[in-house]
Amino acid sequence: MSDETFTAYACSGKSQPLAPMKMNFCSWDEDMVQMDIICCGVCGTDIHTVDEGWGPTEFPCVVGHEIIGKVTKIGANVTNIQVGQIGGVGCQSASCHKCDYCKKGMENLCSTHCVWTFNDRYDNSTRDKTYGGFAEKWRGNKDFVVKIPDHLTPEVAASFLCGGVTTFAPLKRYNVGPDSKVAVLGMGGLGHFGIQWAKAMGAKVVAFDVIPEKAEDAKKLGCDDFVLMQKEEQMEPHYNTFTHILGTKVVNKCWEQYFKMLKNNGVFIQCDIPEVPLSGISAFVLCGKQLTLAGSFIGSPSDIQECLDFAEKHNVRTWVNTFPMSEINEAFQFVRDAKPRYRAVVMN
Repeated sequence: MSDETFTAYACSGKSQPLAPMKMNFCSWDEDMVQMDIICCGVCGTDIHTVDEGWGPTEFPCVVGHEIIGKVTKIGANVTNIQVGQIGGVGCQSASCHKCDYCKKGMENLCSTHCVWTFNDRYDNSTRDKTYGGFAEKWRGNKDFVVKIPDHLTPEVAASFLCGGVTTFAPLKRYNVGPDSKVAVLGMGGLGHFGIQWAKAMGAKVVAFDVIPEKAEDAKKLGCDDFVLMQKEEQMEPHYNTFTHILGTKVVNKCWEQYFKMLKNNGVFIQCDIPEVPLSGISAFVLCGKQLTLAGSFIGSPSDIQECLDFAEKHNVRTWVNTFPMSEINEAFQFVRDAKPRYRAVVMN
């Protein structure tokens, strides 16, 4: 195998199993970082992509965007990380660096091209494909590689790169703090992070789910209460009490219930990206209570670094189930079956 190829677990067609395949690296330049991959988290986005649930996928596709690796090679312009250090790459691996958003450190909102770490193409002269982290190696732009704090192990750090920052960034943006009461809808991969972030920020936190067995986990994560959404007698005491709702699992038929939970001037943060459009939202209630319905999209490299450093400082940790990289298809099925407690990570 040449220095310009690597082995990855690629998907060859819609919903097909991942299989080993030789791939070509993107073209090297002096802004590049190359890593030997240690591990990579499995995220719902990976499954949406191989299933073409969000739109067409360019096959063969190598998904995986919660990548942890040991840096083996850097270009002459790289100063943010060194050979031998542990780096991480999230859902995005390039941007234009020229638009107003990029100049303000919001590369995830790049108005020209937010380049995904997989199923995308770089804006270089050869229009190289992007390949994700279910592989032995990764190569990409230095500006989207973050340094992993020393006290976070690779398997714990991996899921912060997408699932973690997706929940951390909006809670920070909408000023969650000691005067906040936060509802976390859905106690899964995103929700278990949301609970920990909000508690570390000083808020009172209540988890909402439909699975009674998660109550004990909610307590271990630090929740002040756990509510079964199908039990109106449990829901009713919480109506009109929340300053924020973090929506990590949202069901269209429940919008009336969600808005009843918020206080006037409350903020609903939509983190879940379902394959069907949002519907059933009452403009009358939204306006009448002066609610903010806010979206949030992954996070910039600086958001990811801040998220990792905050996690290290405040002892926020991923609850993780690990698999060997060779069992990537078993890991995918584990996630499809909603079995992780609460993230799955594959290890090289």
